[in-house]
This record gives sequence, structure tokens and C-alpha cells, in this order.
Amino acid sequence: MQRSYYSNTISKFITENTNTILGELARHHNHALEDLQRNAWIKQIDILKQAFYNYKDGHIFFEFAIPRMGKRVDNIIIINDSIFVIEFKVGSTTYDNNAIEQVIDYSQDLKNFHEGSHTQKLFPILIATEAKSFESKIEPLQDKLYKPLFANKNSILSTIEECLKLERVDNIDPLIWENSIYKPTPTIIEAAQALYKGHNVKEISRSDSGAINLSITTDKINQIINS
Repeated sequence: MQRSYYSNTISKFITENTNTILGELARHHNHALEDLQRNAWIKQIDILKQAFYNYKDGHIFFEFAIPRMGKRVDNIIIINDSIFVIEFKVGSTTYDNNAIEQVIDYSQDLKNFHEGSHTQKLFPILIATEAKSFESKIEPLQDKLYKPLFANKNSILSTIEECLKLERVDNIDPLIWENSIYKPTPTIIEAAQALYKGHNVKEISRSDSGAINLSITTDKINQIINS
């Protein structure tokens, strides 16, 4: 799987012809390119070029693969020691819950399964291009993964620069990061499929745990969920 459809330094990205970038994206796109996707890419390119105009540092990826989920992140931007996981909602006027969950899922997947991201700072950013400005607080979610931030088409760079004010450690090499190994663990369904592959269907219904133990376990799980 191609890790990203397009990858370049930010300084080269902002000077590269939009049609050239669009051609690179289309070349790696495995499906029929619909006008909706093409127009979304054009808008993303224009917005990001304006946001990072004259910016010297960093590296940008378009359509970076998340293999375990079978999806791609709209953009990943690496600046200094920070990874920004960006989900665009072109034309959106609101920061929708589904989009928030989506960008968190991408970031958690990278943190947990992409070796180059294990020890790095990750900032999920949802960009609703036409939404009102939103003053996001930079707060940790879990080990070096931060709670989602929100930006519109005019506040992308200022949001990122707030994150860059945090204590800085060693810079990330974008190419080493891009090519680091991806080590997903199976989902419960995938694990069950592997476990019972070749078994008779009736064996799946068989349980050695006993009703009492299962009841205790279920009650404990419910307590944990409620907590």
C-alpha cells in the first residue's frame, strides 16, 4: 500500500503548481476520481498553501494510509517534534461529532500501531473550513496524544503554532517516520475468526466458563463501562 498519495516539504509544497500536486494525488487514487473528491483536494491545497505561505519548516503528507482501518488521513503535517493529524471537512460550518471521532481514531491508531508515532506528540485537528473560530485548549488525552483541536480555513496555522509552543524535544525525521513499520493487533472479530478457523460452528457456542463465572464477569464489565 502506498503510504501517502503526495509527500513533500512544506516549503516546496507551497511553491509547487496546484495541477502538479493534483495530478500526483489522482495518479495514486485507486478508484474513479469523482468531481467531489477532486474539488475537495483543490480546496485543501489552496487553503494549506495560504496557511503556510512563506513557512520554512515542516513536511506535509496527503492521504496518508491507516492500514488497520482501511482508510487514509486527509493530511499529516510534521513540524519539529510534533505530528498534526488533520481531517478536512470542506464547506462544513460545524465541528461534527462524527468527524471529531474520526480524527481521534486516526490519531490513536498511529499512536498505538505505527512505530514512528509511539513516542511522539500527536495533535488531532478537525478543520471545518466555513465554521466559526473556536478557541481550542491544548490538553493531553493520553501519553503524548492530545485532545482534538478545531480550526477553520483562517486559523490553521495559529492553531498549529500554539501546539509548537510546548516544550520541544528532538525533531522528527519525516521520511524515517513515514517508513517506520506498522504493527496492528487484530480486532475481537478478527481474533475470533482466526481462533475458530477450521472448527465446527457448534464449537463456537460451547463455553467452559460456566454461567456463574460469566455472570460475575459481565457484571464487572458493566461496572467498568459505567465508571
